[in-house]
Amino acid sequence: MKILVINAGSSSLKYQLLNMDDESVIAKGNCDRIGIGGHIKHTTFDGRTIDEDCDFPTHTEAFEKLVEVLTKSDAAVLNSMDEISAVGHRIVQGAEVFDKTTLVTDEVIQQIDDLSELAPVHNHPHALALRACKKVIPETTPQVVVFDTAFHQTMPEKAFMYGLPFECYEKFHVRKYGFHGTSHRFVSQALAEAMGKDIKDLKIVSCHLGNGSSITAVEGGKSIDTSMGFTPLDGVIMGTRCGAVDASAVTFVAKKLGLSAGEMSEYMNKKSGFLGVSGISSDNRDISAAAQEGNKRAILAGEMLRYEIKKYIGSYAAVMNGLDAVLFTGGIGENSDDLRADVCHDMEYLGIKFDDNANKGLRGKLAKISAPDSKVEVWVVPTNEELLIARDTKALVESMK
Repeated sequence: MKILVINAGSSSLKYQLLNMDDESVIAKGNCDRIGIGGHIKHTTFDGRTIDEDCDFPTHTEAFEKLVEVLTKSDAAVLNSMDEISAVGHRIVQGAEVFDKTTLVTDEVIQQIDDLSELAPVHNHPHALALRACKKVIPETTPQVVVFDTAFHQTMPEKAFMYGLPFECYEKFHVRKYGFHGTSHRFVSQALAEAMGKDIKDLKIVSCHLGNGSSITAVEGGKSIDTSMGFTPLDGVIMGTRCGAVDASAVTFVAKKLGLSAGEMSEYMNKKSGFLGVSGISSDNRDISAAAQEGNKRAILAGEMLRYEIKKYIGSYAAVMNGLDAVLFTGGIGENSDDLRADVCHDMEYLGIKFDDNANKGLRGKLAKISAPDSKVEVWVVPTNEELLIARDTKALVESMK
């Protein structure tokens, strides 16, 4: 079975074609600059590539180009799109409408679009991409949507509600939704397998750390709390996002700078975080390099992230009444030796005994980085959201037969 996985943004269309017989990647690429020009980069399993500028006025033209490179180009891997058994789409916000993987229909696409107010940067582009895909992919090919928020729908009410008047939840659906759920679900299951244990018996803190970061308490395979909230702005400091801030500080700064609600949102989402604190960059690699050279604001940005991660690990251990493992994933989590060490040192009270030698030079490899006698295991677990989307898609399509 061949499954095409789509991750659409407002101006991009990332894709992977997987052979689910062995879960190998047949081809992958990205159509970007949609609406502002167009470019495609496509790579096959045997090393053939296409890297060229295109004309992508909309997502439809990007899908048409995707079909062309998969079936007719010098880097083709299919004779026709009929060889694809299904298409799986990543959707950021499913709110309380979608708590599981769902078959695409016109009604489902409209429901996703209707949730755009809760995720304006993501959901409307997802809907545009779904409609464009339906125009290009054969009608007989089932399409499936997998929601980032679905994994967090198991959070109890006491964890997802805010202390605002209850009408804010009833009328405007204001609550914690959480994000990166597809990644947290994948890595927590992968960790259980690596530990040789049933996930139902484990209490895990999953740290997905990248330009956007979130930390999730996973108890018995279910999310019971997570750091991101109503939007992906909440939680720890990130590349350009401020993370958790006193709401009164937000209104105070907005008044001082004369910013509207929309402008203040832009300020917190695009101009804050590593970029705002350091004044250098939103990229952790740049921050780390500047910190090594003694830049005080870069050092501060790094220290803030490490401190906040420690707080979440401790608080989630308290919530779960124990802890079996901590895992690190995502671009920073998988590749930053220093961050993992800084977070895990001085955590003996919680049962973490770190192995500095095991932690060095992993660069995204699955590995245990705690000492053999550590009561709480610490692991690096590479994430693979595309594979989980493909697995979900495969399972749903096969259940329909």
